[in-house]
Amino acid sequence: MISAASLIRTESFEAPGPGIFDLPPVFSIGSFDVTKPMLQLVLAGVLVFGFFYLASKQRAMVPGKLQFAGESGYNFVRNSIARDIIGGHDFMKFVPYLLATFFFLLINNFFASTPFIQFPTFSRSGIAYALAGLSWIIYNAVGIHKHGFVGYFKLQSVPSGIKGPMLLLLVPLEFLSNILVRPVTLALRLFCNMFAGHILLVLFATGGHHMLVHGSALIKPVGILAWVLAIAVSFLELLVQFLQAYVFTLLNAMYISGALSDEH
Repeated sequence: MISAASLIRTESFEAPGPGIFDLPPVFSIGSFDVTKPMLQLVLAGVLVFGFFYLASKQRAMVPGKLQFAGESGYNFVRNSIARDIIGGHDFMKFVPYLLATFFFLLINNFFASTPFIQFPTFSRSGIAYALAGLSWIIYNAVGIHKHGFVGYFKLQSVPSGIKGPMLLLLVPLEFLSNILVRPVTLALRLFCNMFAGHILLVLFATGGHHMLVHGSALIKPVGILAWVLAIAVSFLELLVQFLQAYVFTLLNAMYISGALSDEH
């Protein structure tokens, strides 16, 4: 009978876990450590600003490739997210924010599949919560500005058409759902997808390498299969990275639309 120990030699394999996200600082400024995700945030901001600055610099009647790419990205966010969700009356003032949010997220997500970077910025929960917190401030501020403090929280907490004792149950639930829980779920959706996808890729890559190097002749084909799956998951992750940027931006537009609405 062939044992597992005979198939894979005694060299131990340590499966990847949350520890792979604890990166050492790249450099320090005094007592302040600068980490790789921090640099990626700065790089993404510079890339988004630089791309749209250069794309809009010429403003030719017949656009070049860069201008065409910039206009296509702008029109996608403007028409497919901002106008369709917020509505034709108020959407234009929010297009810059939604445009910056979408492409900032997209670039940071694509960093996970970029050679020599290969780390998803938003796999660090604190960064995801910070961006969700900014969204929370914006859509609540929009609602308070339009309806007033009391009026806004009444619209968000009291369902229209409901009266009597049911309000005792529904008002706290609506307040929790619309005011407190939204930024948490917004951040968790982004963080968990980036976190899980990265761990899965590392598992297939390192596990396949271990089986190829330390496994027997029977195990080596499984190592090759693991690498094939790693390539397949890499392409799937590109789709997930785009979708997470899109969904996050779409939900921002929906929350802004809800904050501006006169009914709940």
